[in-house]
Formats: sequence, structure tokens, C-alpha cells
Amino acid sequence: METLTKTQWKIDPTHSEVQFKVKHLVISTVTGTFKSFEGHLETEQEDFDNAEVSFSLDVNSIDTNVKDRDNHLKSDDFFSVENYPNITFEGRLQKNGNDYKLVGPLTIKDVSKELELDVEYGGTMEDGYGNTKAGFEIKGKINRKDFGLTWNMVTEAGGVVVGDEVKLDLNIQLALS
Repeated sequence: METLTKTQWKIDPTHSEVQFKVKHLVISTVTGTFKSFEGHLETEQEDFDNAEVSFSLDVNSIDTNVKDRDNHLKSDDFFSVENYPNITFEGRLQKNGNDYKLVGPLTIKDVSKELELDVEYGGTMEDGYGNTKAGFEIKGKINRKDFGLTWNMVTEAGGVVVGDEVKLDLNIQLALS
């Protein structure tokens, strides 16, 4: 019986970013990032079809360019960072034409929900130091309330302060490990 060799990839954090966007007062968008995250991918094939993906980010590294807002997001009103310091994802890449879908459970706080994100494969290349790299752009949306992030405030005019839909935008570079 033939044994397949598993190929291990690791996120290169210096060439990757994790962003989110959410509506504020329904009229504008706030963009934030998570500065600290890690992850890896394992595949048994030449391409990334059915690759196992594991990802974790440090909620305490949230950055929206406003310290008071970041502290509010870390509080019990939102992420409750003292009780739930990480957001995690465990799933698989599934071939979708020339690109992929990323499918699996996303866990925020103590709530896990199945997620499907669009993944654009940028290609694989060797850098100037002989290291093999692969690039991916990952996009999708979640409803924050599905994960227990329900805090909101109604304005005098009847509008809400924070939108429910959160757009996810990740640019990930993997390094062969």
C-alpha cells in the first residue's frame, strides 16, 4: 500500500494580514485588524484540495486605530478576552475551479458555527532565499450575533451603532515548513 507524504505549511505572519470590516451607524465602515495569529496547513496532494487547516488568532491583538474602541471590543460586551483569548478555525480547503472554499467551524467565545469562505489562490513561488511560499486571499461574511457578540446601542434617530454583518478579509502567505 502506497503511503502519501504529508506536506506541512505554516503561516508567514510578516507577509499575512487578518482584517475585518463592520458598519458603524449604518453610514460608514470601521476596519480592524488582528496583529497576532498563527496557523498551519497540511496536504497530501500536489495542490491544496482537501488540505487540513488550523488557525488561531489572539483577540487581545485587535486594532481598530482607536484605543478606547479596542478596549471596548476586548470587554465582556463583545469578545470577553479574559475568558476567551483566542478565535479558532479548524477546517479544510476544497477545490472550487482554479480556487478553493475554506470550510469548517469558526469558534468565537464558546460558540462554534460552520463557515464557508471564498479562497483565491495566488500561486506558489520560491522566494529569493530558496523558501517555497503560497499565497491566498480569503473573503467572507459572518453575522456577529451568531457568535454571541450581541451588544449594540440605538441612536436617538433609531439607528444602530454596530452592524450585524462582519466582512472578513485575510491575505495569507504560507511557507513550506
